[in-house]
Amino acid sequence: MIDLSESSLEVAPQLLGAVFRHDSPAGAVAVRITEVEAYIGQGLDPGSHAFRGKTARNEVMYGEPGHLYTYFTYGMHVCANIVCSPPGEATAVLLRAGEVVEGIELARERRTTAKKDSELARGPALLVRALGIAMIDNGAALDREPFSLEFPPARSAGIATSLRTGVSGPGGRDPFRWRFFLEGDPTVSPYKRHPKA
Repeated sequence: MIDLSESSLEVAPQLLGAVFRHDSPAGAVAVRITEVEAYIGQGLDPGSHAFRGKTARNEVMYGEPGHLYTYFTYGMHVCANIVCSPPGEATAVLLRAGEVVEGIELARERRTTAKKDSELARGPALLVRALGIAMIDNGAALDREPFSLEFPPARSAGIATSLRTGVSGPGGRDPFRWRFFLEGDPTVSPYKRHPKA
């Protein structure tokens, strides 16, 4: 059992192999998590939404662990995070990629541009789209319907790390090698360095 009240740096690698499920009105889709990124709190992590303090956008990060933190990126895509740490510490794990293990037909309907099944949830916005998560799900608890998180029986083997992908400024450089992924898994998204990192 993963303790979500620990820091995202502790939680992130343990989430690899976990199954995240969303039961929407259209049906259920579940994804085995294969790639994540850790973000820590206020004043500590220049890549984190909480770096400069609490706002209306990041308020959920400061709340109870085990809730979903969703946000818009580029004004059009939704991304999803799992809130970690005790209230007030504002750490979270970004769900970056996964393998669809349930509801693959529905995921294909939602992701019509995917050329193969390994691309259905390959990238944070694409994972959210495959699962049918929306901004309205911000703050939802992961231990009750319509969401569930089934933890892997043991820590996944073959975990690799890298710099966080697409993060600008110091947060995209060393020492923030806080992207964790299952090495060699075809659903993991390619690393992309931000031009301003």
